Amino acid sequence: MTTEPQQRPERQASPGLQMGSPFGIPIYVSPTWFIVAILITLWFEPVVQARLHTSNLGGYLIAFVFAVLLYVSVLLHELAHCVVARMFGLPVRRITLYLLGGVSEIEKEPQTPGREFWVAFAGPLLSLGLAGAGFVFDRFLADDSVVGVLVLQLWFANLVVGVFNLLPGLPLDGGRLLRAGVWKITRNPGSGTVAAAWVGRGLALLLALTPFLLGLLTGAFDFVMVIWAAILSAFIWFGATQALQSARVQARLPHVQARALARRAIPVTADLPLAEAMRRAHEARAGALVVVDPAGTPLALVNEAAVTATPEHRRPWVTAGSVARTLEPGLTLPADLSGEALIEAVRRNPAGEYLLVEPGGGVYGVLSTSDLEHVFARS
Repeated sequence: MTTEPQQRPERQASPGLQMGSPFGIPIYVSPTWFIVAILITLWFEPVVQARLHTSNLGGYLIAFVFAVLLYVSVLLHELAHCVVARMFGLPVRRITLYLLGGVSEIEKEPQTPGREFWVAFAGPLLSLGLAGAGFVFDRFLADDSVVGVLVLQLWFANLVVGVFNLLPGLPLDGGRLLRAGVWKITRNPGSGTVAAAWVGRGLALLLALTPFLLGLLTGAFDFVMVIWAAILSAFIWFGATQALQSARVQARLPHVQARALARRAIPVTADLPLAEAMRRAHEARAGALVVVDPAGTPLALVNEAAVTATPEHRRPWVTAGSVARTLEPGLTLPADLSGEALIEAVRRNPAGEYLLVEPGGGVYGVLSTSDLEHVFARS
C-alpha cells in the first residue's frame, strides 16, 4: 500500500480491469489480484470451518467474501491517500489493486513536507480507524456467526495493514512520513528521500532475515513465512532502490539545460542526397541537420535513427527530406528551457530530435533525446 508520485506519460496500457471511478479516480484490479484472492480463500477456509463448521462450499464462499472485503479495505486505504492529495491540488491518475495490496499513482510530489505527511498518513490512519471500529463492533457479535468471524479477521487485518505501512522506510507510507520529517529538518526533499530509501533497504534486509531468526529461536522453520518474507522484502528493496534512483534524477534536474545539450545544426534542402548532407555536417562539425525551404525556414529535422538505419551504400540515392520528421507543433522548443520544464516538454511530444530556437525565433541548435537520456543514465 504505497503512494507513487509519477510524471504523466502520453499513453499507458491499462493495468487491469477497471472497476469504477469514485471521486473521479479510476480504480483498476490487476490480474494478480485473483492469485492472491485464491491464496487468501484457501488460507482462510480452515479458519471458517473451525469456527462455523459449514460445508466445504460454504467455507470457501465465506473465505472468498473475506478476501474481497479485505481488498475493499485496501481500496479505502488508497482512496484516503488520493482524496487528501486532491485536497492539496495534486492530480491523481489511478488506483491499482494488485498482488501485494494497492498503489495510488499521484502525478506530482506534494509541495511541502506538511502536505507530504498528510498524504502519506491518510492511508494508515484510515486502516487503523477501520481496525478500531471493527474491534468495537466485534464486541457485540457472536464468535460463531458468519458476520462475527468476518469482522474479527477484518479488524485484525486492517490493524496489521496500518501498522505495517507505518514502518519508516520507502516505499511504505511510513517511509514517506520519515521523508517528510527529514525534508522539514534539512529543507531538502532529496535528502528526505535518500534517508527514507536507505532505511527501507534496511527494513527489507531485516524482514528477509526474520523467519530465519525466529527459526533459530524456536527450532522450527515456517516455509510459508519464508516465502512471504522474501516477496515483501523484495518489494520494499526494489521500491527503496527506485526511490534512490529517482532522488538522483531529481538532483540532476536543475542542471539539465537545453542549451548545454544542444547539437550544432546546419541547414540542408529536402532534395539534397543524404550522403552529401552528412559530408557537410561532418565538415562543419555539426551533429544535426535541419531541412529548410528556399527562404531558410526550418521545415523538418533529419532523424538520427533513420539515418543510422540507412545502409551507407544507399545514402547517395536517399534524400535528406526522406529521413526527416516534419516540424509539428511541440517539436520546436525554446533554447532556454531547463529542468522539469524541459523534461515535461519532451514528455508531451515524444520524438528523437527537437529544434531549439532563440527568443527572437532564430535557430540555436537541435536537442537529441538520446543526449538527454545519457544525462540520466549516469544518475
